[in-house]
Amino acid sequence: MVVEILTPIVIPALFFVAAGIRLLYQYERGVVFTLGKFSHVKEPGLRWIIPVIQSMVKVDMRIKTADIPRQEVITKDNITILVNAVVYFRVVKPADAIIKIEDYAFAVRQYTQAALRDVIGNSDLDFVLTERVKIANSIKEIVDTETSEWGVDIESIKIQEIELPAEMKRAIAKQAEAERVRRAIIIASEGELKASENLRKAADNLSKSPVSVHLRTLQTIRDIAADPSEKIVLFLPSDYEEIAKRVLK
Repeated sequence: MVVEILTPIVIPALFFVAAGIRLLYQYERGVVFTLGKFSHVKEPGLRWIIPVIQSMVKVDMRIKTADIPRQEVITKDNITILVNAVVYFRVVKPADAIIKIEDYAFAVRQYTQAALRDVIGNSDLDFVLTERVKIANSIKEIVDTETSEWGVDIESIKIQEIELPAEMKRAIAKQAEAERVRRAIIIASEGELKASENLRKAADNLSKSPVSVHLRTLQTIRDIAADPSEKIVLFLPSDYEEIAKRVLK
């Protein structure tokens, strides 16, 4: 009799309790609203809210990535380039991320895209090509200042690719080739300078001894005579006989 009386009460009560059960994973937080007004944030685990009266929005707290699509940007020196990037961000205040902005992930992408245009637009092409990290850090500072009010933290921004126009690529290639030629000429001239210094020192040493000059001449003739196709015309000095006697002593 008691069971028959309690059954109509217990079963609806069980359904009521079951309807309010929520499971939050370790990387999630639950933003709870009571009658449409923010109430509190629930931590991970098996949680319960009051059905009908309360509702809960789950927020993923993990780091997310957002691609900034390739876009045309004009640098400070009026060069049009194509740039794409990626931004890494995460929610640090789940209540703000839900209450203060409709779609924080979309907003981060749009704001990063605008900041990228502003930073590169105020930089010369050489700076953009050589200082990608500084460019990315400048964009991060701008975006992070704004998104902190949304409860979102920008972890990092990476410039993935910078594509130049075809004519600019050819100009840079010519510049690089000219630089290589310039370096080759400098290296060759430095080698010739050192060789001339060594030749001068050798000439100074040989000038101190006529015998050494003639011995060097004979050595050169011997090297040339190694090739049978070569013809050698030998001019002997007038004092050759005297020099030979000195050598033979």
